[in-house]
Amino acid sequence: MRHLSIVRPGMLTTIQDRGRWGRQASGVPVAGPMDVYSHRLANRLVGNDDDAAALEITIIGPELEAEDDMVCAIAGAEFAVAVDGVPAPLSRPFTLASGARLRFGERLAGARASLAVAGGIAVEPVFGSRATSVISHMGPLGGRPLVAGDRLPIGSTTPGGLPAGTPLPLPRGGATVRVILGPHDHWFTPEAVRTLLETRFVVTPQSNRMGYRLEGAPLSHSAGSDILSDATPIGSLQVPGSGQAILLMADRQTTGGYPKIATVVTADLPIAGQLAPGDWIAFMACTPADALEALHAQEARLAGTR
Repeated sequence: MRHLSIVRPGMLTTIQDRGRWGRQASGVPVAGPMDVYSHRLANRLVGNDDDAAALEITIIGPELEAEDDMVCAIAGAEFAVAVDGVPAPLSRPFTLASGARLRFGERLAGARASLAVAGGIAVEPVFGSRATSVISHMGPLGGRPLVAGDRLPIGSTTPGGLPAGTPLPLPRGGATVRVILGPHDHWFTPEAVRTLLETRFVVTPQSNRMGYRLEGAPLSHSAGSDILSDATPIGSLQVPGSGQAILLMADRQTTGGYPKIATVVTADLPIAGQLAPGDWIAFMACTPADALEALHAQEARLAGTR
């Protein structure tokens, strides 16, 4: 079996597939990529299925060495990437020869990149998934990030694959994302809803794959700040008693007891997943029909038909 070895792990490099779906009712978190569009695009570029395990690279990238010949692709955040000192392309497949080193340099835009290898990263699944939840210590390698000296097995390549489209535009300093109000917007004052939709918020350093703690004008509750715990979809904006919203992301808990004023639409979650501490985020209300149309357009873009 072929292997990819970790020379330097970077800030936070984890193994991710599309997530551990279907087990939230048992308290098992989903995990998966913060930017699922880029994860799927990278996999398609090397002929993998969308759900193949790849590496998610956060803010400071790693240095990797191929122990065998392999085909790779990088999508998502824009890094200066080189193979043995020669610049490597982004959002296009390239060959990593046996003994060659792939090094991530300066980050130019976005926060997270997906590195896919033809054949996928063939670690053993845990609860049916190869996704890593660092907070829950669940997934391959005991649920931890990669460290120097790790050797990752690479699966066998198969002919075929899905068509690959073009990358999404990256946020540069911040982004506006669409939300659907609710399910608990009635727990907030009308002024709080206006504040949510008319002001910018900042992603604080107290943010991670579980969620972004946002800083901005407080969002006032009208009916208290505690609810009976219920499900927490990805992209939920839950608001504790402080009035400072928390945007729940890939490693979110399965339930929560704070009211959720709005939820980011699926098509804009990849944009949110590319934000880094210090970036701003703003919210724009839309309808479920708008959200569905945006998702259909994004799927067409991924398939290269739009």
